[in-house]
Amino acid sequence: MGLLSGVRILSVEQYGAGPFGTQALADLGAEVIKIENPGDGGDVSRSLGPFFAEDLPETADSLFYAAVNRNKRSIALDLSRDEGRAVLHRLLDGADAVACNLRGDVPGRLGLTYETLGAIKPSIVCCHLTAYGRTGSRATWPGYDYLIQAEAGYFDLNGEPDSPPSRFGLSIVDFMTGYAMALALVSAILRALSTGKGQDVDVSLYDVGVANLNYLASWAMNAGYAPTRQPRSAHPSLTPCQLYRTADGWLYIMANKEKFWSILCDRIGRPDLAADPRFARFADRLKHRDTLTDLLDEALGQDTTQSWITRLSGAVPCAPVNSVAEALSSPFLAESGMAQPIGPDAWQPYRIMGNPIRSAEPPENRPPPTLGEDTDSLLAAAGLGAADIKGLRDSGVIA
Repeated sequence: MGLLSGVRILSVEQYGAGPFGTQALADLGAEVIKIENPGDGGDVSRSLGPFFAEDLPETADSLFYAAVNRNKRSIALDLSRDEGRAVLHRLLDGADAVACNLRGDVPGRLGLTYETLGAIKPSIVCCHLTAYGRTGSRATWPGYDYLIQAEAGYFDLNGEPDSPPSRFGLSIVDFMTGYAMALALVSAILRALSTGKGQDVDVSLYDVGVANLNYLASWAMNAGYAPTRQPRSAHPSLTPCQLYRTADGWLYIMANKEKFWSILCDRIGRPDLAADPRFARFADRLKHRDTLTDLLDEALGQDTTQSWITRLSGAVPCAPVNSVAEALSSPFLAESGMAQPIGPDAWQPYRIMGNPIRSAEPPENRPPPTLGEDTDSLLAAAGLGAADIKGLRDSGVIA
């Protein structure tokens, strides 16, 4: 079942951002049907390495593909041909939305906009995820996450002050834009349900990338603020809020309320620091941050990271600095249930991250579809007979 049970989305999607966004909807119970070109092997992520599971079905053995395509169905359909677009129009009958994450100039060319599809079904929502938008000087540009990070200032914000500019270690803009697409699509469907009229809705990697600058952008545009990289990933004005050395590694502390400062001093055996006028308030501690860093390093260096976590957790916001492997072996991750099997049976040994949205109606956890897995059943449900389906397959329109 799920919160979106009864919602059907046709999605012309590939790679990361779009499939990640529609997977969120599929996890919540929407029926998401991937529409993939049979002539080029479908979604490019089906062949994306470097890690494949040889015992999983062919065309679904990429672990990247599996991570962003669970709970979906697949139809292999060539939309570059008139016959393929005619089939798409048949599928509109039971659909609420058409989603795509193609280059900005392609949806119009393939007839995936409301101008075309709304004439066939007025209530249909057409949701577009692009790199730079469907209009303007960059509509024809391909674009990727790291490019947006670079242009939107993320590289300049990351890393130590004297190090080269640095990207995030994961595709944060792709994932944020996928969630933005999911929100836009569901919002437009709600509007269509009340008015009977669909529309185009758009999100782009670039728009989401700069939107994420948020309060930094507000400060910079209105107060002349120029962000600078801080040593040890420190907060620009609040302290202690940074990395500190322990006996065996690092600890990140975020004493971002005044009350946490005195608690921290007590828990590390240095109540005298809370009484020191140099460290009385945030502004004082910022002025003397280097001195305070040395003092806290000295105190925290007397014990291990885990020991400090035990003493501080629940009282002072803090966290260990884990490797990815350590993060995935965390007892709290196991408690959260976020690491889930891809699906039943042969898929069971393989795990991916689940949906972070929790509700009283948890969805099934079905494995990602093989290429064209549902082509025949979906076309039959749309009213095509066996001879019609065979003719489309013989001509290469479907696979």
